[in-house]
Formats: sequence, structure tokens, C-alpha cells
Amino acid sequence: MSDVANHITMVEEPEETLSMNPRKFILWLFIVSIIMLFAAMTSAYLVRRAEGNWMEYTIPPVFTYSSVVLIVSSLTMHWAYLSAKKDNFASLKTAITVTFALGMVFLYMQFQGWVELVDQKVFFVGNPAGSFMYVFTGLHAFHLITGLLVLVFALVAAFRLRIHAKSLERIQIAAAYWHFLDILWLYLFIFLVYFH
Repeated sequence: MSDVANHITMVEEPEETLSMNPRKFILWLFIVSIIMLFAAMTSAYLVRRAEGNWMEYTIPPVFTYSSVVLIVSSLTMHWAYLSAKKDNFASLKTAITVTFALGMVFLYMQFQGWVELVDQKVFFVGNPAGSFMYVFTGLHAFHLITGLLVLVFALVAAFRLRIHAKSLERIQIAAAYWHFLDILWLYLFIFLVYFH
């Protein structure tokens, strides 16, 4: 009798499958493609720099300050995630809003960095050193704008109470992408300072 019961139990138990949420899977594919893009670009930067005819210029200090702003925005994004886990809706909305505002400040500071580069006679066209700087910072700014859009969707979901302790997917996706963008910027900034 016990053999029959064991057989029935074994038949009823479904096999465990490895699966990932489709939205998270798309996010990770997107992140991997961005990593490959910037890896190729930093490799091209090193190869072109080694060939010579490389303009020397000072990296504007505003890029350092903007890096601090982005690090702080990662902390506020983590605050948003923790607030969602605790169903602290007021704190969640505040944290996402502050993160969004810091992202906008970062973009403004990046634009100011471009103004300072122009003041140093570093232009997009001319010397590849300047071209790479504008491409790196411009592409990152574009991806940060997509991050801001993700934050807007998360904020709307938070106001509709669709983000809470039992439904964390939206805030997890927003946080993962935002933290990735912050890490990507820090990598680019350190790379540009070290190999300038």
C-alpha cells in the first residue's frame, strides 16, 4: 500500500523547472548588451589612444560631483526598495521621487561638464580624445534617461499601490537597472580619469 502511495505522490509532484520572470530576463539581456557596447567602446578607446595624436585636457570637476550625486541616488533607490518591502507607501513614493530628482541633477551636471569641455576647446569633432569623451558621456546620459522613464513607471505604480511587499517586481526591476547605470557611470568615470 505504501508503494502505491509513494508512486502516486511521485507522479503528482511536478518537475522543478528553471525559469525567470520575462521582464527580468529582458532587463538582464538589455544590461548585457549595454555592457558589451561599453566594453567594445573602451577597448576602441585604448587602441586609438595608443596610436598617438591624442589631445590632453582636464576632465571637468563637475563630473566628479555628478558621480557623488549618482551614488546618493543609488542609496535613495535602495531606500525605495526597502520601503516597498515594508509597505511604507509614503516613504516609497518619496524615495522614488528623490531618486528621479537626483537623476535629473546628474543629467544637468553632465551638460555642464560638456560646457566646460567646450570652454577648454574640446569638441565632439576634431581630436578623438574629445570625441570619445562626448560619446561615452552622451551614451550614458541616454541610458540614464531610459532609467528615468523606468522610475516614472515605478512611481505611477507606487501611487496606484501596485508596488508592495507581495508585489516587488516593478521596484526590483527599477532598482536593478538604476544601480547598474550607477555602476556603469563609475566604471566610465574611473576609466576616463585613469586612462586620460
